[in-house]
Amino acid sequence: MTDRKKIDVMIDGRTFTVVGSNNEDYIRELARYVDKNIKTLATKNHRLSPVMTATLAAFNIADELFSLNKDYKDLDKRAKEPLEKYELTKKEIESAKVKIKELERRNLDYNDEVIKIKISKEELFSDINKLKEEAKNKEEEIENYKNEISNYKDRQFKAQMEIVELKKQLKETLEIIDRS
Repeated sequence: MTDRKKIDVMIDGRTFTVVGSNNEDYIRELARYVDKNIKTLATKNHRLSPVMTATLAAFNIADELFSLNKDYKDLDKRAKEPLEKYELTKKEIESAKVKIKELERRNLDYNDEVIKIKISKEELFSDINKLKEEAKNKEEEIENYKNEISNYKDRQFKAQMEIVELKKQLKETLEIIDRS
């Protein structure tokens, strides 16, 4: 429950009692503002009656109030716009975060795939090197076999030459025996 207070204020040389729950300093400030407006109008035009001066002051204050209310509504509208944009931007950021997480996950998958491919590539290179080494060894074996075959051919040729020589000697020996 609010405390209602009675506050005496002076406006245009007359005392008024204001009843309200607002701060006393605030009520006195309002009274000073109204009094100042009335005195300003009264000094500008001495022909105005106190009622006319008070009415014009009330009119000017109402004009200020309407103008300030319009400014307030404009500012409120302009203040809502950035908030709406903020909410939209916030949603876009959340959406972007979700996309980033998905891209990070896919990146990890791709990195795993790249690692597997690198391992497979290294295994293939290792297999290729083993096969090259085996091929080199087989080529050396082939070369050794070629050399052996060449040696066998040389030995066979020598053996055939010896056989021919032995046949010749046998023939000569048989001829010598036949003649004897």
